[in-house]
Amino acid sequence: MGVLPVFRDAGPEDVPRVVALVERAYRGEASRAGWTTEADLLDGQRTDDREIGELVQGHDSRIRMAFIDGVLVACVRIDRGSGHGYVGMVSVEPTRQRDGLGRQLLAEAERVILEDLGMDRARMTVIGQREELIAWYGRRGYLPTGEREPFPYGEPRNGLPRRSDLYFEVLEKRLR
Repeated sequence: MGVLPVFRDAGPEDVPRVVALVERAYRGEASRAGWTTEADLLDGQRTDDREIGELVQGHDSRIRMAFIDGVLVACVRIDRGSGHGYVGMVSVEPTRQRDGLGRQLLAEAERVILEDLGMDRARMTVIGQREELIAWYGRRGYLPTGEREPFPYGEPRNGLPRRSDLYFEVLEKRLR
């Protein structure tokens, strides 16, 4: 697994670099250097300064960042949900996506949910057509709940769909 990252919560000063990392991880040509790209499903942006700014300043949300040698290599959104912690926007630098950082990032998000938020369940939503990614989360204990959520068509802030059948699969993991 290599070097262990150093984790900390993002602050307002980190917003631009978090946005840049999330965009590289999910969209456009840069995302194709990794295996978790959404570039075949969505065009446009994945996030923006406003959304990340609201998350880092929110009472029930945070962005947890991972650094190696002082360089931001991964980040994850963690929210207090209704009876669970929500894990989202899992982003690893595309060229580092096979370095074990995703596993370490998830473990840190789960630690925060369990220890800081005092919740014993983690939930996430993944685009249902991303079967390889859903399988990866499944190997880490995240199982389909049977629930689906609609994709927010008509909201360019969430991306520009390249197909009309997108939806979110809800996954959940018991943390103890």
